[in-house]
Amino acid sequence: MGKRRRAREMAVQMLYQNELGGSPVEEIFGNFDLDSFLEEIETPAEDAGGVASVASRAHAEESFRRARELVAGTLEQKQRIDELIRLQADNWRLERMPTIDRNILRLAIFEMLSDQTVPRVVVVDEAVELAKKFGSEDSGRFVNGLLDGILNSRRLEPEALASGGSS
Repeated sequence: MGKRRRAREMAVQMLYQNELGGSPVEEIFGNFDLDSFLEEIETPAEDAGGVASVASRAHAEESFRRARELVAGTLEQKQRIDELIRLQADNWRLERMPTIDRNILRLAIFEMLSDQTVPRVVVVDEAVELAKKFGSEDSGRFVNGLLDGILNSRRLEPEALASGGSS
């Protein structure tokens, strides 16, 4: 698994914990169990010789640093991101969306807004994969449809963002 995907998985778990448990972000960061996370994602081949596990641990630590940035940025931009979701989500109140889907959407939108080095279609694909892994049977389609709609609406373009995001 790549470092960016690990970071996204960690970030989704932390955002979920923040929303459901109301825990302060610094507490979530401090209590995040990197060893347990590694145990969940390591394959037997990675774990067998110990050498790969050392490299895996170093990658996981790098991913954790990135996850912290993603979580902090997503929460900092939450109002702006939620407004973009509301504008796109016809017939769906943000509060009624499944918590995991809502946080995957927030994370993906934050990443599209803040990181121009990753193509937006890659961010959408990654969000869909996260939704399939952590969400319900319909989460992948829902996340894909909503993010695709936001991209097609051009609400993420600089001129739309400068005008408040409405089209």
